[in-house]
Amino acid sequence: MRTIEENVRAITEPVRRFWDFLQDVRVELSKVHWPSRKETQATTRVVVIVVFAVAAYLGAVDWVLSRFVQLLLGTGGG
Repeated sequence: MRTIEENVRAITEPVRRFWDFLQDVRVELSKVHWPSRKETQATTRVVVIVVFAVAAYLGAVDWVLSRFVQLLLGTGGG
């Protein structure tokens, strides 16, 4: 059978460990280099441009391949 001290420790230990974890998280987040608004906007522009470029490329490849398959099969080649 547990003693009162063991029961208290069983309850408080997880709370203490969670509190230690939160303190560690705070320390690690203080080490992070957070980008400025200008850096975030520039990176976002690059991502949007690349997404549209890749979408256009894949769309063109899809169109060319679908026309090629239609010509091979003789279905609606124009």
